[in-house]
Amino acid sequence: MNRAEKAALQLRAVDVLRMLKETRTYDELAETTGLPAGDLNRYVNGHVLPGTDRAREIVEDLGRDALASELNARIRVDEEGYVDNSAAVFDQPFLDLVAPVVAEGFEFDRPDVVLTAATDGITLAASLASYYGVRCAYAKKSKETAVEEFIEARQRLQSGIELTYYLPESAIDSGESVLVVDDLIRSGETQELLLDIVTTARADVAGVFALIAAGDDGIERARARTDAPVGALTTVADR
Repeated sequence: MNRAEKAALQLRAVDVLRMLKETRTYDELAETTGLPAGDLNRYVNGHVLPGTDRAREIVEDLGRDALASELNARIRVDEEGYVDNSAAVFDQPFLDLVAPVVAEGFEFDRPDVVLTAATDGITLAASLASYYGVRCAYAKKSKETAVEEFIEARQRLQSGIELTYYLPESAIDSGESVLVVDDLIRSGETQELLLDIVTTARADVAGVFALIAAGDDGIERARARTDAPVGALTTVADR
């Protein structure tokens, strides 16, 4: 890890602590983290940065649990099982906190491209692409008129509807590593289409990630398609 990467990790740890401090006293934060209240005060107020090892612990362990709890507080699930996650996917600063926790905590290989499906996954994909310093690409259900060559992925859904996604052929190069992300995974159909796009592009899968898993079916379906890590920040019951 070079100096810039260390500094970025330390600053992300401070961001996580500041988020937690919004709803806790320093004594409560000390109980949550196991760190001295005095040290936490200095970190939160910007007087000193946590060391690299401590910063990694905050981001990987504390950060993942804290962000999952925060995400759960923002999710609304109605009586029919529809998930409203707009309070998360519309909050770019929150997603910017999620990105390093995902990168550090899910053992994904560093990608060359972050791929999602339009539209709700775009903000998450943009945060992860920005964190990794790589390109962000998103597949659409329609073709752009100015683009000549596309990669197509098509599937007939259980409902009988045929779903097709299109990605400009130039978005992914052969041999590149691609992280597939989305805001929500339920059946796994969308993720399977995105994985089809990666295969057609002759690229490699770095991993599959979703903010929210509605049940386990989608996660298991994605795991059946790739040996790369597959995970979600939180899981809600599928109704």
